[in-house]
Amino acid sequence: MAQNPYPALYTPEQRQRRDASRWTLVQGILAPVQFVICIISAVLAIRFLMTGEGYMAATISIIAKTLALYAIMVTGAIWEKEVFGQYLLAPAFFWEDVVSFGVIALHTWYLVALIAGAMTPQNLMILALVAYLAYVVNAVQFLWKLRMARLSSNMNEVVA
Repeated sequence: MAQNPYPALYTPEQRQRRDASRWTLVQGILAPVQFVICIISAVLAIRFLMTGEGYMAATISIIAKTLALYAIMVTGAIWEKEVFGQYLLAPAFFWEDVVSFGVIALHTWYLVALIAGAMTPQNLMILALVAYLAYVVNAVQFLWKLRMARLSSNMNEVVA
């Protein structure tokens, strides 16, 4: 009998709750929307840093990205509660949630600095790009976890 090298991400009960949750669809929609906003915003921020033009467009896009991040974090916490019984830091997504807190902190730092006028436009754009880099790391974490879950699921079908 083959040994499954990937631990199951969900128990059968958790998988059933995940599949029944409306928040699963919400997460599935918000994640790619946030990614597209991030790409557009990163291009606008880099354009501003390179040319000095488009500060307002870059700023609006960074605010939009931050709002999308907040939306996905709140709905993701609700999803974790429905599936795993706790709002955040469920063992299955512990490290992804920890890194998400850092991503949120960086995005929030940007908003606070923007509102307070505490940074130059160039420094704000650099901070936004650092926040985006952290976001990409976090997105890769989630994608890797979901890939491992799919491999686990496929392996469980082969083993069974």
